[in-house]
Amino acid sequence: MPASSSRALIASRFASTLSVASSFSKDSPAFSVWFRSLKCRSLSFSSALRSMRCSVPRWSHGVDWRSPVSLRAQARIAGPVIEKFERRMAMIASEHAFKDILTSLPKPGGGEFGKFFSLPALTDLRIDQLPSSIRILLESAIRNCDNFQVTKDDVEKTIDWEKTSPKLVEIPFKPARVLLQDFTGVPAVVDLASMRDAMKNLGSEPKKINPWFVPVDLVIDHSVQVDVARSENAVQANMELEFQRNKERFAFLKWGSSAFHNMLVVPPGSGIVHQVNLEYLGRVVFNTDGILYPDSVVGTDFHTTMIDGLGVAGWGVGGIEAEAAMLGQMLKKHGVVGKFVEFYGDGMAELSLADRATIANMSPEYGATMGFFPVDHVTLQYLKLTGRSDETVAMIESYLWANKMFVDYNEPQQQRVYTSYLQLDLADVEPCVSGPKRPHDRVPLKDMKADWHACLDNSVGFKVNATTFIVGSSEFSCIRILLVVLIL
Repeated sequence: MPASSSRALIASRFASTLSVASSFSKDSPAFSVWFRSLKCRSLSFSSALRSMRCSVPRWSHGVDWRSPVSLRAQARIAGPVIEKFERRMAMIASEHAFKDILTSLPKPGGGEFGKFFSLPALTDLRIDQLPSSIRILLESAIRNCDNFQVTKDDVEKTIDWEKTSPKLVEIPFKPARVLLQDFTGVPAVVDLASMRDAMKNLGSEPKKINPWFVPVDLVIDHSVQVDVARSENAVQANMELEFQRNKERFAFLKWGSSAFHNMLVVPPGSGIVHQVNLEYLGRVVFNTDGILYPDSVVGTDFHTTMIDGLGVAGWGVGGIEAEAAMLGQMLKKHGVVGKFVEFYGDGMAELSLADRATIANMSPEYGATMGFFPVDHVTLQYLKLTGRSDETVAMIESYLWANKMFVDYNEPQQQRVYTSYLQLDLADVEPCVSGPKRPHDRVPLKDMKADWHACLDNSVGFKVNATTFIVGSSEFSCIRILLVVLIL
């Protein structure tokens, strides 16, 4: 089947599921099958796609998917039972399992910033020993605990991470936002538009297809060509040519930014996606309808990890996983934290955020899902430097202190539990360059002159005594920064 036909079929079936789910009557056999399926723990979006390859009855619920007319006819027999179901779901949501730890965060001058789910209020000593990045996963599980997609058992497994991590148990995670970059973001928006078309063809409401649950930021980058150079109007001329060449694509994305709720499209010429994410899009702490919670992000570029230098838990995923998160699905994986690396130590206080972002950005290269730097005073200074308001920075600092997620390296540190430890003495780090013929050849700066002259006469290939460094991570690693000077 051609890829376009397959995508259209997937969009049609997914949209049909939403339509039928909102229309079955209580007495319909199809409804009873559908309702029983809802009682399962969770079905990830990627699993849903795989299940479409199976026999029709598994997904049809007694409905002939091949005939939209038949589907609409059967859907019209629906009664008010879905309203009862929605009221039941609303009741479950109102009876939050952790409502007792929902705490007010006061402002210094009076009033409150909002409310938050307080980890210290659980009075569980195991939480004090959790790595900072695992605490973010824990807060997400507590906040999203509805005993449907996320249960109290999931929260307990996260709290007991020291014992459950070797067993590679399933951990549910709903990121605070999704980051799309140009090449991989456009197909995701096309998929959403295709689903809307399918909903319309089925006689249902197209606007049901929406990234309601998390903000989606799409940054258009990696596309500017340099046609004009060495002139005062070079930037403007290149941008005009860029818009001419990509008029149809840009018009489609502009439509998407207004048609879909919760979607922001950053136009071309604003910077690369990771720079924009670090300097503008990264919230560190969200305040949504008066509820405060840590920023976290999954992106369709594997160097999304650069945001970890800002204390925001983020990593790259595939397009299907990103779309699943946009539509409210939980990201569930066995061993999802199998390659988290967290940095700490006395030297961290003097490590600039630019250096942290550089190290975090290279996480995929040293074999980690992410390289995480907890928020400290350096993070707050960077937020002010990049234009965040004083009130926003004050809210971020107050929340992180209250939820024991802020690190002050001038104070004695709580001992955290990790699966493995590595030490990096910054005194052993020396300036170096790469190349000049192969970018992965490491040349100490002190040897650069002699190496350059040697390369002029040598053929392209491996250097004599060339050094290659491969840094890997095993399970959850922690790198302790010992000294305070880093020369890149």
